[in-house]
Amino acid sequence: MRSAQQILADSAVIAVVGASRDPRKAAHSVPLQMQRYGWRIIPVNPTADELFGERVYRSLADIPHPVDLVDVFRPSQDAVEVVREAVAIGAPAVWLQLGIVSAEARRIATEAGIDYVEDRCLIVERAAGGLTRLS
Repeated sequence: MRSAQQILADSAVIAVVGASRDPRKAAHSVPLQMQRYGWRIIPVNPTADELFGERVYRSLADIPHPVDLVDVFRPSQDAVEVVREAVAIGAPAVWLQLGIVSAEARRIATEAGIDYVEDRCLIVERAAGGLTRLS
């Protein structure tokens, strides 16, 4: 299993499940900051059409190209279904944001052989590792 920072270093395209239109929420500010550091952010939200200058998809299954990482901004009880969807689309890694923990989601990811991070923040790990995708 890769470390959190290695997952970020290896990822170029991040699907963000639960991306928010509300700039006061972490589900908006975190993906926006990752985008500013060079990651391609693919928002997944059933009620928006465009976020961060990108088309919004209703579900992971609707994204027409591979993603390197599925980042989850949904309540812990929703994480299980999101991880199942991530496994179904062949995502190599899943990341549950700060405060999101699920033993069942972890089990599903582990059994599927994909990298799994929970209760950690993308931008904190990005900053701690000094990571960027900008050239």
